[in-house]
Amino acid sequence: MIHAKDINEQSTWQELTPGCEIYEPATARLTITGEWRTMAPAWEPEKCRQCLLCVPFCPDASIPVTDGKRADFDFDHCKGCGICYKVCPFQAITFGKEEK
Repeated sequence: MIHAKDINEQSTWQELTPGCEIYEPATARLTITGEWRTMAPAWEPEKCRQCLLCVPFCPDASIPVTDGKRADFDFDHCKGCGICYKVCPFQAITFGKEEK
């Protein structure tokens, strides 16, 4: 399969990464959608108070939590919507143009 960053004007539709093909439930983790992102969040752990307010607001479940503590973003699935940035009361998340 070819990824979005490798597509050029000569690519055929058969070479494109399939999307929106759902054949069974619970397969979202199998489709890497983070490559669609143009804006990206950045987590600043030193400012984070582990309130976890950002976690339920993330529509892509891209903020992993282990043992009651959040970790850095799952960038394979984060689409860069910025909701986590907006809801963080401690400015522990910044948001800007992603440099690839």
